[in-house]
Amino acid sequence: MTLEFTKNIRQFFIEIGELSYFAGRFFREAVKPPFEFKELLRQCYQMGNRSLVLVLVTSFIIGLVLDLQSRPTMEQFGAVSMMPNMVGISIVRELGPVITALVCAGRIASGIGAELGSMRVTEQIDAMEVSGTNPFKYLVVTRVMATTLMLPLLVILGDGLALYGSALVEYFKGAVSFQLYFTTVFDALSYGDLIPATAKSFFFGFAIGLVGCYKGYYCKKGTAGVGVAANTAVVFTSMVLFVIDFVAVFISDIFYDL
Repeated sequence: MTLEFTKNIRQFFIEIGELSYFAGRFFREAVKPPFEFKELLRQCYQMGNRSLVLVLVTSFIIGLVLDLQSRPTMEQFGAVSMMPNMVGISIVRELGPVITALVCAGRIASGIGAELGSMRVTEQIDAMEVSGTNPFKYLVVTRVMATTLMLPLLVILGDGLALYGSALVEYFKGAVSFQLYFTTVFDALSYGDLIPATAKSFFFGFAIGLVGCYKGYYCKKGTAGVGVAANTAVVFTSMVLFVIDFVAVFISDIFYDL
């Protein structure tokens, strides 16, 4: 058991090193011409369009459930009037970015891993290299940049619909008008809530694209490896997202204390 645990830890650090090298290669290739703007726009549309409905539905349900679950407890303490403040800050600061990132990790990272993995095992990437095309720039750089740019937009839309779901509960159960609800929410929020949440969503998007591309680009073991690449892309991305979120919250707390 100890030997197996040691082997897993060693493999984990090896993979972290390889992913760091992969990220360094991305930054080198991203600033070198030629730039694949057309492919970047196509990837932005594909990733945003494919994930939009899932993100909106999930966010709306999160807003409904959070309000319904929190309302009885707030009633016990006589703090029902603080519901918009509590829900708004919770969604904008933490739940919105994290839930959206996890949904996109399952939807986008697995899709990228499977797509690039199938291209690797069918030797399409090798054919691109032989023909003189830079497959890393065309396949990896465009996808990582697309996820980095699109995730903050999905987070903003998801936050808005989650707040609407919460406002709907307050309208029917607390007779709170939509105007009063959103006025209270925006009064409770500050730039100290919006800026860190938006900033970390860029890092979430970068991590989703990077890990998905890394797993797919170096896919092995034939067609069976495509499924492994898609599965491990989701698991590894989810773990990286939680680490990034912890670091972001830790840094934000330091600035709040200053």
